[in-house]
Amino acid sequence: MFPTSVSARLRRLMPIALLSLGAACAQIPEPEAPVAPAPTPAAMPVMAWDHRPESAQWTDATLAALKAHGAPLLSQVPGDIATWCPGYAEASRDERAAFWAGMLSALAKHESTWNPGAVGGGGKWFGLVQIAPATARSYGCAAGSGSALKDGVSNLSCAVRIAARTVRRDGVVSAGMRGLAADWGPFHSSRKRSDMANWTRNQSYCQPRQAAVADKTGKAG
Repeated sequence: MFPTSVSARLRRLMPIALLSLGAACAQIPEPEAPVAPAPTPAAMPVMAWDHRPESAQWTDATLAALKAHGAPLLSQVPGDIATWCPGYAEASRDERAAFWAGMLSALAKHESTWNPGAVGGGGKWFGLVQIAPATARSYGCAAGSGSALKDGVSNLSCAVRIAARTVRRDGVVSAGMRGLAADWGPFHSSRKRSDMANWTRNQSYCQPRQAAVADKTGKAG
């Protein structure tokens, strides 16, 4: 047994020791929970306007419109689609949306050389794909004036609304001067039509499944 004086001293020191031990334990950092890596953003599909500073905004807006009021386009396989996008029939919805966005980007080359402020026909047509205000209003577009149609996003949203109606109505992209050709002049020129078709059908989202697999296998070898 300890002497009484020693026991008293230990009793006085014990609370201090316990406090010191608690403080030391509190300073030990807890292990951090593992942080999940940030998801890799999906690559944007290639567009003919990718050299423009507004390209990402235009592409995003067009794809969003296609999944909203342009959704009928994604569930339809036009009769002449092989000319424009050989892999379309077996493509995913995202790939189909990429085609239609790419189609409009190729059309904008011939309508305005990708200039959102372009005005043609002596003041009749406006914007990236040259839409007349009266036409925009007749299709129920939000942009119903020339100034509104000079906004790239609004112009493309309207173009998607027009395409969703005419392609669904006629069952073609442009054959027989129907579908998109009913509203856009470049489809009436064989040279411009060939230029647009050559561009769209060479994009990755328009490749038939077998061709795409063969291409990847060849590159891997």
